[in-house]
Amino acid sequence: MRTQPLILALAALGLAGCANDPAPVEQMRISEQALEQARAVGATEQVETLKLAEDKLARAKSNMLTEDYRDARMRAEQAELDARLAEAQVLNQKSEEQLQLLQTRVKRLRKQLEVQP
Repeated sequence: MRTQPLILALAALGLAGCANDPAPVEQMRISEQALEQARAVGATEQVETLKLAEDKLARAKSNMLTEDYRDARMRAEQAELDARLAEAQVLNQKSEEQLQLLQTRVKRLRKQLEVQP
């Protein structure tokens, strides 16, 4: 009977050890790459979602230093998603600008065709 409490205590310690989250090193790398990609397409500090991504990545780095890996992973994942959203917003804006330019050119060509005899 005395071995049963010892076995239960060891099992509880074993489960507690498994509950620790590993350091999210790979997620941190992916999040940093997502931020770099967003900047590469033209996202700047003026894009609100890029700023959010940078802030969340900074908090994730802080969580890494305090070994709060669960929160670090969560913040890094959020930073990645925000960076990807910032990239998409910038690309969408550039596409809209190109579309407007093309529509202007088409209108100009139509006018020229109407004027010619």
